[in-house]
Amino acid sequence: MSNSYVVTGGGRGIGRAVVERLLSDEGDNVVAVVERDKDALTWAGARIVPVFGDAADEEVAAWAADLAQEWGTLAGWVNSAAVFRDASVHSSPISEVRALIAANLDLTVVGCATAVRHFLAAGTPGAIVNITSHQAARPVPGSLPYSTAKAATEGLTRALAVEYGRRGIRVNAVAPGTVATARYEDFLAGLTSQEAGEAEAELARLHPLGRVATPAEVASVVAHLLSPDAAFVNGATIPVDGGRTVLGLDPEGEE
Repeated sequence: MSNSYVVTGGGRGIGRAVVERLLSDEGDNVVAVVERDKDALTWAGARIVPVFGDAADEEVAAWAADLAQEWGTLAGWVNSAAVFRDASVHSSPISEVRALIAANLDLTVVGCATAVRHFLAAGTPGAIVNITSHQAARPVPGSLPYSTAKAATEGLTRALAVEYGRRGIRVNAVAPGTVATARYEDFLAGLTSQEAGEAEAELARLHPLGRVATPAEVASVVAHLLSPDAAFVNGATIPVDGGRTVLGLDPEGEE
């Protein structure tokens, strides 16, 4: 019987790259993709099961898990959906800051809880991978809600790994640096050619490999963590940031 997976936010960016990688691996894998925007899945093929809705909605998440199990053995769950909005505590209502933190963290909590419950009910092992960020360890100015939620996600990853490891459930996280997603390309497109060149040069400076990642490079690590090859990896956060975190340059400072 083939394996099935659930990927939230799988229509674009890193999530899409993860879906494509899982479908390219050997076997007849099927991926249930949770997306809010139907236009994000116009590229979906026969082995993609679209689930339209909010990944933080428990009913939507449970529906995705049920659909995935209908197609095969639910073997993995990837929490890639995210909310990219920031707010500062000195200028935004506290309620807005709290809501933005919760918006990102809830996506992961609901996904993890749903996956754990389905693995346990089925009596089968499983793997969960949470997409966090280099900002969980080294926030950049203006990223407070996002960075806080991603740091909490890494704590959640460790706690779940400890609690459910003996029951055959592995939980890990991947922390990318800057990735050349469509969102990144849109950002550059909104700049003048000079500004775009300066932004790319600055990002090259921040990453020791001298460039940003491709979505496929992040997806390859996610796929590894879901696979039997990573059978003894549990509770880890794997940086996929080209060394950005260990270099630790200030994006607003000088070398």
